[in-house]
Amino acid sequence: MPGPRINDRQVRIYMEERKKGRTQATAAARAGFCERSARNLKKPKKGRDWKTRPDPFEEVWEGELCPLLETNPALQPITLLEEIQKRYPGEYPDSTLRTLQRRVRRWKALHGEEKEVIFRQEHPPGGQGLSDFTCANGLRVTIGGDPLDHRFYHFRLAYSGWEHAQVILGGESFTALAEGLQNGLWDLGGAPKTHRTDSLSAAYQNGKEEFTRDYEELCGYYGMKPTRNNKGVSHENGTIEASHGHLKRRVEQALLLRGSRDFLSLEEYRDFVRQIIQRHNLRVEKLVMEERPLLIELPMAKTADYTEERVRVTSSSTITVRGAIYSVHSRLIGMILKVHLYDDRLECFVGGDPVITLSRVRKGDRAINYRHLIGSLSRKPGAFRNYIFRDELFPTLAFRQSWEELDHRLEDRVACREYVALLKEAADRQEAVNAYLESCLADGRLPTAKGLPKSPVELPTLEQTPVDLRPYEALLGGMR
Repeated sequence: MPGPRINDRQVRIYMEERKKGRTQATAAARAGFCERSARNLKKPKKGRDWKTRPDPFEEVWEGELCPLLETNPALQPITLLEEIQKRYPGEYPDSTLRTLQRRVRRWKALHGEEKEVIFRQEHPPGGQGLSDFTCANGLRVTIGGDPLDHRFYHFRLAYSGWEHAQVILGGESFTALAEGLQNGLWDLGGAPKTHRTDSLSAAYQNGKEEFTRDYEELCGYYGMKPTRNNKGVSHENGTIEASHGHLKRRVEQALLLRGSRDFLSLEEYRDFVRQIIQRHNLRVEKLVMEERPLLIELPMAKTADYTEERVRVTSSSTITVRGAIYSVHSRLIGMILKVHLYDDRLECFVGGDPVITLSRVRKGDRAINYRHLIGSLSRKPGAFRNYIFRDELFPTLAFRQSWEELDHRLEDRVACREYVALLKEAADRQEAVNAYLESCLADGRLPTAKGLPKSPVELPTLEQTPVDLRPYEALLGGMR
């Protein structure tokens, strides 16, 4: 059976021994193989310095092709070949492309443009953490069947690779950065010495070439030094940029195993992503244990991870925050609300008292809840017809179709009164009213508030407590 392959080191030892005058058998033994193998050793081939055939581009290289490359070094060999074929029809067939490619490669190695060098960095433990956002719409996740427009906030330690990621519904705002970064630091149990981002508008004033005051204060609160990569040089943030693809690949694979991309709620999807991150961090736990003692100790509590605004409730019972319109309860009309603006919600206060929490929508959108308005609307049902936010007063498709039927078959005022009456009932039992409307539409009946089945009255269940009569018997016995 053949033995292990003879390597270059063994050949070198054999040749050196032969030069010293050793016999073939002795030299082979010193090199670690048998005499027969030594006899079969082939002498290394000498490189040739002559051409095996004439260069077809010899006549046009210096005078025509080189000037083109010097003017535009990015020109590809196929482009040069097509140009020379156009100038000399029939003289340069496609089979000469490989020769031209070798010519161009050799020219670029000797005379080409200087290329940018990537300087690999050494990251000490506890030295650097990085933050960035990445779009996750390509995962095609849905919530209750509706596509989820979202991205991930992504934080990573450069040394150990420990990660934190969370679902972000809006843009790359300071609120999303502050909330995600603080959640990551508290999950980690410490803060790195520096925190790096790219040119995020949440952290960096691109027009003034300096960090925002909020971002500097956030980093200062945790004792981190804020840094950023040079504008347009994304590879300087490569530790986090490259890991975006790995993060989304892990989520994609987990979705494939799950067998469905639809989730019942946003919180269920967030838990799903959180579990994926936790499994990844278990694999780097050994490096994290080395890094944790070198992290900066966390303060006693988190700092504010929201943006605060003050808005007045209009006479239409609405507020406008960051270009989006929200309805609030009519009892707040005229009051000034202090709004804590998070990535996914608005928490509203009167003074220091919380009064309402609203799901956040983006600039140009509106969130009108009919329950906030139904009290006033039921007293003025005619206002429904031309209300500027009328489309928001159709909770489901069945409500919209019912209004179209009422508007078509009844007089204007009566149609408005009937629909508003149905909407008022829906404020307390929307599912039951929706089922009634769907039934009427299916049977061709006109839905009215009078035809709506009454909600069953649930009587309270009284517990029968046994009465201990012994004290009464003792009293009666004493009287006797």
